[in-house]
Amino acid sequence: MPRVKTGVVRRRRHKKVLKAARGFFSGRRKHFRKAKEQLERSLVYAFRDRRQKKRDIRKLWIIRINAACRLNDINYSRFMNGLKLSGLDFDRKILADMAMNDSAAFASLVVTAKGALK
Repeated sequence: MPRVKTGVVRRRRHKKVLKAARGFFSGRRKHFRKAKEQLERSLVYAFRDRRQKKRDIRKLWIIRINAACRLNDINYSRFMNGLKLSGLDFDRKILADMAMNDSAAFASLVVTAKGALK
């Protein structure tokens, strides 16, 4: 079996990893082994945080809805239960936008939810 040298293949692989490691600190962008280790870890963080971001955004929507509810003398859970009982089906993204930008419309939803709770 003939001898195979890995010069070109290895150089391409190293260049690919080092290019992806741009912006890392110190030797983690310059040395292949450290760059590869950090890149693997970074990709794991990126995968995890793409899912975490969705949770964080939903948390923010709930905080905004709760703040607007409390200005209208009701808490978040009672408001959401009232909306469900009244048959109104709004998602939290729309409700949070309403709470921030259209307080009059949100107040009318609170009145509807309070009416459904009684």
